[in-house]
Amino acid sequence: MDKLSKSQKDEYATAFAILALYDGGADITSEQISALLEATGNTAVEAFYPIIFANYLSDPAKVAELISTPGGAGGEGSAGGGGGGGAAAEEEEEEEEEVEEEADIGGGVDMFGGDGDGGDY
Repeated sequence: MDKLSKSQKDEYATAFAILALYDGGADITSEQISALLEATGNTAVEAFYPIIFANYLSDPAKVAELISTPGGAGGEGSAGGGGGGGAAAEEEEEEEEEVEEEADIGGGVDMFGGDGDGGDY
């Protein structure tokens, strides 16, 4: 946690507060988020984080979607547009590897047109 910037710590604290509210079945509002942050000692979180997060995640269905979607939405702070797609890209690569297995071409034809018995080598 020491390597995180202040804004990253604020984002994490706010996100964890939302997850706690969601898990407890409470309404996700900026007031509830701020109250939970204060109760847990996170009083240095910038005031706009609970407002922004609550505006986007006030619907429990959105929170459930973010939790259940691989790769989630969003990335890592300064990672730009390449942030959240790591897991999805890995999954895609695995699928490609499965598809690219060697095709069975029948008999033992080698690339030089021989019959595959290796006699001339």
